[in-house]
Amino acid sequence: MGLFGKSSELPSPERALPGRSEAMPVPERHYVLDAPLKGPYAVHLETAMFGLGCFWGAERKFWQLEGVYTTAVGYAAGLTPNPTYQEVCTGMTGHNEVVLVVFDPSIISYETLLQTFWESHNPTQGMRQGNDVGTQYRSGIYSYSDAQQAQAEDSKVAYERALQEKGLPPITTEIIAAPDFYFAEDYHQQYLAKNPGGYCGLGGTGVSYPA
Repeated sequence: MGLFGKSSELPSPERALPGRSEAMPVPERHYVLDAPLKGPYAVHLETAMFGLGCFWGAERKFWQLEGVYTTAVGYAAGLTPNPTYQEVCTGMTGHNEVVLVVFDPSIISYETLLQTFWESHNPTQGMRQGNDVGTQYRSGIYSYSDAQQAQAEDSKVAYERALQEKGLPPITTEIIAAPDFYFAEDYHQQYLAKNPGGYCGLGGTGVSYPA
């Protein structure tokens, strides 16, 4: 994964790849949780979206949490409709590798998801995550409501303070309203469950999120 996507700048709309109208075919069921991968989901469930580096390891962090109903990996916050992995890796779609998380708020809170997000990667590195370099590895929180947006922004302030107390630089995480989510290819979904010895470049800062 670290060999691709060396660009550190997002493409302009004029330069972005054109993409396609056809959606990516994906499995019906989650490989680990045996829940539907695609919606519509039950009305009591909520949705969250995060980008924190290579989505293989990122997805595993969330499907392991009690109260998470289903997860999926995909591409978001870019310009190209229905991109392929190869296109995203060129840096010419503008997308981030993201994890869609569907959860039961009566069991797990959005703040707990935010804690997992912050502690599972280094949010100070800009367009990279460790050895994975490129715009597709940037840190991002994509909110599905005003409440999520406010919580995400508050959590950034709190975690940035904790990081700076340990001498780390400012957070570079983008926090925006959730854009379109495009499912990644079948083989990316729950990749580390299908390939337990597969690559995971995820690494946190070692700084705990202040409860």
